[in-house]
Amino acid sequence: MCGIVAYLGEKQAYPILIKGLHRLEYRGYDSSGVAIINGSMNLYKCKGKVNKLENFVKGKNISGSIGIAHTRWATHGQPNDINAHPHTSQNGKLSIIHNGIIENYGPLKEELEKRGHIFLSETDTEVLIHLIEDIQENEKLDIAESVRVALNQVIGAYAIVVISKEEDNKLIAAKKGSPLVIGIGDGEFYIASDATPIVEYTRKVVYLEDEEMAILEKGKDIVLKSISNISHTPYFQQLTMNLDALEKGGYEHFMLKEIFEQPSSVRETMRGRINIHDGIVKLGGITDYKQKLVKAKRILMIACGTSWHAGLVGEYLFEELTRIPVEVEYASEFRYRNPVITEDDVVIAISQSGETADTLAAIKMAKKKGATILGICNVVGSSIPRETDAGSYTHAGPEIGVASTKAFTSQVTILTMMALMIAREKGSITTSRYQQLVLALEQIPKQIEETLKTNDIVEAIAARYKDSRNFLYLGRGYNFPVALEGALKLKEISYIHAEGYPAAEMKHGPIALIDKDMPVVIIAPRKGNYEKVVSNIQEVKARSGKIIAVVSKGDTQVREMADHVIEIPCVEEMLVPLVATIPLQLLSYHIALMRGCNVDQPRNLAKSVTVE
Repeated sequence: MCGIVAYLGEKQAYPILIKGLHRLEYRGYDSSGVAIINGSMNLYKCKGKVNKLENFVKGKNISGSIGIAHTRWATHGQPNDINAHPHTSQNGKLSIIHNGIIENYGPLKEELEKRGHIFLSETDTEVLIHLIEDIQENEKLDIAESVRVALNQVIGAYAIVVISKEEDNKLIAAKKGSPLVIGIGDGEFYIASDATPIVEYTRKVVYLEDEEMAILEKGKDIVLKSISNISHTPYFQQLTMNLDALEKGGYEHFMLKEIFEQPSSVRETMRGRINIHDGIVKLGGITDYKQKLVKAKRILMIACGTSWHAGLVGEYLFEELTRIPVEVEYASEFRYRNPVITEDDVVIAISQSGETADTLAAIKMAKKKGATILGICNVVGSSIPRETDAGSYTHAGPEIGVASTKAFTSQVTILTMMALMIAREKGSITTSRYQQLVLALEQIPKQIEETLKTNDIVEAIAARYKDSRNFLYLGRGYNFPVALEGALKLKEISYIHAEGYPAAEMKHGPIALIDKDMPVVIIAPRKGNYEKVVSNIQEVKARSGKIIAVVSKGDTQVREMADHVIEIPCVEEMLVPLVATIPLQLLSYHIALMRGCNVDQPRNLAKSVTVE
C-alpha cells in the first residue's frame, strides 16, 4: 500500500527519489521520507505529503548517489514524523524502507529489548532493522547476509530495501507478498514498488519473486538468491508502459482523465480479441483452458472492492450465457471460511493491481485444493498473473486515481468476452445470438463516448446534492452491481455515506430512510425489469425522495416521475453496466470536487492494498 523508491548509481539520488515519490502518490499515504548516504546517513522524514518533505529538506545535505525513499500508509502506529519511514538501526549505520506487515514483530521486539535495544517508533519496521543490526553485529556478517538471516526469522509480508553506511555501494532488496521491481540502467539500479518511478529511466526490469532477495552493487551485475540462500538467475523483462499515461494530459485530475479514457481503454481491452467480420471472440491467454471452463461444475470469482462488483456482473453474464453456476466471493472472507473447493472448480481472480493481498492469499489456498486458477488484472508483471495458471490482462493502461473507474469497465469487458467464448464453445448460445452480442459489444466504446456527453448534466445534478449526507443507489439484475459500484465511488472520494441495494429490497429496510432530503439514484434502462423498477421509483416518490434516474435515451415514463434524468444509449441488457456506470463515476467526481475533497488521493485509502 505504501510506496518504495531507491537508487544506486552515478547520478544524484535525491531528484530521482523525490520524483519517484510523486509518481507513487496515487497509492495512498500519510507520511514520507528519504535516506541518502554521503559519508554519513542523512535521514529526513515527516508526516504529510511529499511536497511537505521537499520543503523540509531545503537547505539540508541531500547529496549522494545512493538513497532510499518511502511513502507510508499507517499500519503500526499513528501517522507522524517518528513513525514515518525510513527507519534506522540503533547504531545509525543501517536504514530501511518497508511495505507490508511483520506479524511477529512483538516477540522479536521483546527479545531485542532484552538485548538492550531501544525503540523510538511504534512500527514493526523499526524492529526489523534492529534485528538486522543485531545479527550483523553478533554474527559479523555483511549487510546482504544479515538481511537474509533476519528474514528467515520474520513472519508476515514485506518488500524492503536496506542501505548501510559502511557498505555504501550496495542496495539490498527483498520481497514476500508485497511487490518490488528492479530497474537495470547503464551502471545503475532503480528499485520501486511498481514500475511508475522507473519507466522514465529504463525499460529493463526484474520483478522479485516471494522470498527472493537482490544484491545490487555499483559496477556489478544484479545478484539474486532466495532467503534460503539458493542462487537464482535473473529473468529480465521489458516495460511497455507509456510515460505519457502517467501524466494528467490536460485534465484537472487523474480520475477525470481516466473516466474519459474509457472509450479507448475498453477498445484496448477488446483489441485483437474480437474479429467483428467473422464474429469471433478469442482470449489467447486462456485458450488452453477453454475446455476446463466448458466442463467446470462451478466457477468461483474472487475479488475485493470494485473488482468484486465486476465479478457480480460476471456472475449474471456467465450464468445467463454459459449456464454454469457462479459464486462471487470477497477474497478477504473466502480465505478464512474453509470453503469447499474441488478439482472441478475454476477460480477467476480479479484485481486491477494484481497485488491485492487478500486475493493473492485466496488464490494460493484454492491452488492447494486443486482448483484451476485464472486471473484478470491490469498490471503486467504483477503477482497475480504469476500465481495463476492462465488469464487475461485488461490492457486498460495505468490507473493512477485511487477510485477505480476504467479498470471496472475493462474487467467487465473481459468477463463479457470470456462468457461469450465459453458459451459458443459449449453450445449454450445460438450462433445468431452470439454474433448479435459480439457486434453489440464492439459498439460499446462509441456508446461510452456518447454517454460521456452527459457530463454537464451530471455536474449540474452534483451541484444540487453536494451537501447531502446520505445517498441510496438502486438497480435490478445486471444493474444491481452498478448500484453498488456507484455507491462505493461516492463514499470513496466525497466521504458521503451511500448504500447500493437491489431495487426490490428497498422496501425491506432502506425505505425507512427515504424522505425529502434523501437523493435516490436509480438505474432504470428500458432493458430488463423496467416495469418493476418503475414501481420502485413510485415507492420512492410517494415518500418525497429525490430521484436521480439513469434511463435509456428517449425514455418518457421515468422522466415524468424523476427529479433528474441522465440518458444513456440503448444497449443490450447485459451490456448496460458498461455505459450506466459512467454517469455514476462522473457524479461522484463532481460532488467530491465541489466538497473540496482530494479526488485522486482520498483519505485513508490506498490504490494497491497489499496488507490484510
